[in-house]
Amino acid sequence: MTERERGFASVWADLTGVSFSQGYIDANGIRTRYLSSGSTDKPLLLLLHGVGGHAEAYSRNLGSHGEHFWVVAIDMLGHGWTDKPAIDYQVADYARHVLDVMRALGRDRAHLSGESLGGWVATYLAVHHPEAVERLVLNTSGGWTAHPEVMARLKRLSNEAAADPSWDRIRARLEFLMFDKTMVTDDLVETRRAIYAQPGFAETMARIMCLQEMEIRRPNMITEDQYRSIKAPSMVIWTSHDPTATPEEGRQIAEMIPDARYVVMNHCGHWPQYEDADVFNRLHIAFLRGEADPLGLVA
Repeated sequence: MTERERGFASVWADLTGVSFSQGYIDANGIRTRYLSSGSTDKPLLLLLHGVGGHAEAYSRNLGSHGEHFWVVAIDMLGHGWTDKPAIDYQVADYARHVLDVMRALGRDRAHLSGESLGGWVATYLAVHHPEAVERLVLNTSGGWTAHPEVMARLKRLSNEAAADPSWDRIRARLEFLMFDKTMVTDDLVETRRAIYAQPGFAETMARIMCLQEMEIRRPNMITEDQYRSIKAPSMVIWTSHDPTATPEEGRQIAEMIPDARYVVMNHCGHWPQYEDADVFNRLHIAFLRGEADPLGLVA
């Protein structure tokens, strides 16, 4: 069945009926793009996407979370439509930007939920800036594993897509994320293609991919002692078909963080918040509100 026969799927259709805003803030000189839902009198929830990604990774989560939080999904430093300084993008650089975003939003504390690279950055903040983190969600998070074959594949797909932002290369990069490849819709491909087609983006992508180089990755990785030092209430979400690490490796992270919840979502790849938004939203919101697991999935 073609996408047209199923009914055209759109990032923006996901936001139908959702009160949301899109805009830019000045985060210590970095023009930073965001998508937001919910009122500013609610607790702040920052959503941090993965490497090469953008705020639309959370298009299926904004509405439900906006009922309970002031939810802000950003384009991280060097990503999406946010500024792209000529630096080597390491975890501390992303973390400083997130803290600057919080200050620009007028907050000194927030719930942090990060996917892949976003989870790595959120972990760094929970370790080094615990005063800034209310609750922590690590979603197929980076920072613990370093598999050369995964790193090489991700680097190749990303650099190829940025150097030649053709339909097929962008689709291949997005299909890396999904268990169900049909979730990569034409609309999602075009959303990312426009980002990757920005002048100079290929050079930025090469810099972003520095964390896929072992000699740079290793010093940025989170240690066992650092995971054990985390004070924020935490939940680790993994998937049955994550392409970057096994559920067992996700469990290792959860077992190091004191009293962390651990959940495995089935039939999902690297974007469970997108592939199975209903389950993710229910689990995620319950945890962030300090409630029990509503689905009985916590291991």
